[in-house]
Amino acid sequence: MEAVAKHVFEPLREWVGGPIKINSFFRSPELNKAIGGSESSQHCQGRAIDIDDTFGVKSNAEMFKHIRENISFDQMIWEFGDDNNPDWVHVSYVSPDENRERCLKAYKDNGKTKYMVI
Repeated sequence: MEAVAKHVFEPLREWVGGPIKINSFFRSPELNKAIGGSESSQHCQGRAIDIDDTFGVKSNAEMFKHIRENISFDQMIWEFGDDNNPDWVHVSYVSPDENRERCLKAYKDNGKTKYMVI
């Protein structure tokens, strides 16, 4: 959790210049199961954070783009929304050597969540 905060969240917050809502950070296995999260979710390892533009300083799309272009990360997901702005952004961090910088887009197909590489 410290690595995500230090290497992703704090640099992003500094760039945003204001507050960013955290929808989800660490999840216990029980909480993860209760909300229907993946058993392999990086949230359960304290390696992922879901952020939202609730405060309106920067949009989720702007934060996604800034992270993609300026911050090392493992995986980032454009979570639902539309082509202009995701509903929220999932971003994970492992280490400088292990980060994959993988970008996905989550969408629903017949009620089931699916992902495409973007």
